[in-house]
Amino acid sequence: MAISGLVITFNEEKFIERCVKTLFKVCDEVIIIDSLSKDKTVEIAQSLGATVISQPFLGDGPQRIFGLQFCKNDWILNVDTDEFIDDDCIAFFQNKEFLNQQYDAYSFRRRNFLKDKEIDFADWYPDYACRFFNKKTASPSTQIVHQRVIATNMCNTNMHLLHYGWENFYQLIAKKNQYTDWQVEEFLKSGKKVGFFSPIIHGISAFIKAYFLKKGIFHGIDGVTFSLIQSFFSYMKYAKALEEIRKKELYK
Repeated sequence: MAISGLVITFNEEKFIERCVKTLFKVCDEVIIIDSLSKDKTVEIAQSLGATVISQPFLGDGPQRIFGLQFCKNDWILNVDTDEFIDDDCIAFFQNKEFLNQQYDAYSFRRRNFLKDKEIDFADWYPDYACRFFNKKTASPSTQIVHQRVIATNMCNTNMHLLHYGWENFYQLIAKKNQYTDWQVEEFLKSGKKVGFFSPIIHGISAFIKAYFLKKGIFHGIDGVTFSLIQSFFSYMKYAKALEEIRKKELYK
């Protein structure tokens, strides 16, 4: 049974060649949903045999859902452009092992890298991400940030994705800051309750989890740094939400 590769892109010329070439190792088609890139993303993808559809960005989940209609196969491998299936994943797909199991979605362990440095501590690993599913019974959620796949029967595997998400701390912090803005939007849409102590409670608990429970304590200054990053952005997500809620109450 064939697999469709599905990727959403925006100005991804740095990674798109490796992304498409890796997908074609296990997919018989690669569908790119591009959010009007200004660089050479589209040109590179098309030159490698990918099909590119232009669509202004609808949000993380909605953009992926939009792309499903262009995939001819039921099984979808939906990675981000900076994620690459590791050798254990490639063998799994090439051997068609998923056809002999009852699952309709598979979640992989994501190995996160800051440039070439792997972050496998402080709650950054295994960082499960579902990237493979059968569109007949599973689908990306409608969340505009950090969507998740909603499935009937998901399997958390021991196989890996390689995630080269950031070149330096500036990029990492900028991306996480953007994610917190999107998460605040989700909070406000869903009516999530955010109290005065929410930022403090979530910030402290995130640090305790990352530094003590997820072994950041054993990694010196890096353990402190990446635990604090987890803590700070957990704090800021709720602090920003609290600020927006106060603004709305002020102008009622």
